[in-house]
Amino acid sequence: MSFLTFKGGIHPPEFKESTEHLPIEKAIEPSTVAIPLQQHIGAPCDAIVKVGDRVLVGQKIGEAKGFVSAPVHSSVSGEVKSIVNMPSASGGEVLSIIIESDGQNEVDPSIAPKGKFENLKPDEIISIIKEAGIVGMGGATFPTHVKLSPPSDKKIDTIILNGAECEPYLTADHRLMLEKPEDVLFGLRAMMRAIGVEKAYIGIENNKPDAIEMMRKTAAQYGNIEIVALQTKYPQGAEKQLIYSCTKREVPSGGLPMDVGVIVNNVATAAQVAIAINTGMPLIQRITTVAGNGIKTPKNLVIKLGTSMKDIVEQCGGYAEKPGKILMGGPMMGLAQYTDEVSMTKGSSGVLVFTESEAQEPDPSACIRCGKCVEVCPAFLQPLHISNFSYNNMMENAEKYRALDCIECGSCAFTCPAKIPLLQSIRVAKRFIIAKKRKQS
Repeated sequence: MSFLTFKGGIHPPEFKESTEHLPIEKAIEPSTVAIPLQQHIGAPCDAIVKVGDRVLVGQKIGEAKGFVSAPVHSSVSGEVKSIVNMPSASGGEVLSIIIESDGQNEVDPSIAPKGKFENLKPDEIISIIKEAGIVGMGGATFPTHVKLSPPSDKKIDTIILNGAECEPYLTADHRLMLEKPEDVLFGLRAMMRAIGVEKAYIGIENNKPDAIEMMRKTAAQYGNIEIVALQTKYPQGAEKQLIYSCTKREVPSGGLPMDVGVIVNNVATAAQVAIAINTGMPLIQRITTVAGNGIKTPKNLVIKLGTSMKDIVEQCGGYAEKPGKILMGGPMMGLAQYTDEVSMTKGSSGVLVFTESEAQEPDPSACIRCGKCVEVCPAFLQPLHISNFSYNNMMENAEKYRALDCIECGSCAFTCPAKIPLLQSIRVAKRFIIAKKRKQS
């Protein structure tokens, strides 16, 4: 049997065996949560509670400031102790609301089912998604209501759900598709109704045959939803690569999925849409894989947002030995953390802990002109040239070589025999180019 794929990409070791067969567990209730007011791409929220207030589960505590933003809600009931800057998983600090739980988990009275989605108008579904604070839960954290509100000149005819979970170690989406396939399909159908499309795909890598079988069985009653078996290859779950694999449509340079009539969301995002409609509960918790050789007991956990990474590690038996590197997310695109005091957020798909020996960075050597970085680049770039331009502060040249088309998957750096930090230097160029464009606009 042949499996669909894209050009380029790599095959890193999967390292999923420690958690792929472990059912999802509910994490221990946190005694205190620190809920960041920015857990999404776009403008941060404004706090709408004050110190001393009692808040309830599901209560909105941060109001979105702009269209590209998403509100945040309390994951516990209890008292607001402070509103202060706390370490952020994305680096630096972020204003956060510190809530001491009273252990009662009293739900806000506004939380109630929204009714059958078939009876909801498209704009009502989008409003529910917006008010629930739902964002892309594969890690990108782009507000979902924005994706579902394309410009009038962009005709969308297809939705694709990303169930590839191509990052090594991560198995949260895999377990979700096995244990809650109905939620995934309910959320997908609700989003299809919201934007008026008749065709959808769910792309799943073929290293998850049980998930493919489960999703096909559950989706059999819906003739317009196709479960697509994808070749296991990284970055199969990247938007442009997933679109090509499922539809053979190519997003143009500098373009977006909507330019080829497609919207892409994660399976976990779809499941959260189902929760918001069926129960009224906003996004206050998520499934996260906790794994790596630095963790004593790997798990897939449902974790309340605002729980500290340190508490989650302790629930998994603590550190197996002194950690050498802690990542939020996967090993290819996740972010290294300087402290385990950071809070779990809407985009926390994984917590990975590596030992000191695993975390040692190799010393780079001179480029041997092998061309492997060009061969594996899924965006058809020349990573070495862009990297060299970045090192030499030749940012205009880096832009001409389409630095902004880099999806930051890290395939080039992974495959480089000289161990040149290609991705890191390309990121520098991208940040410089984007900052310059903002100043000029």
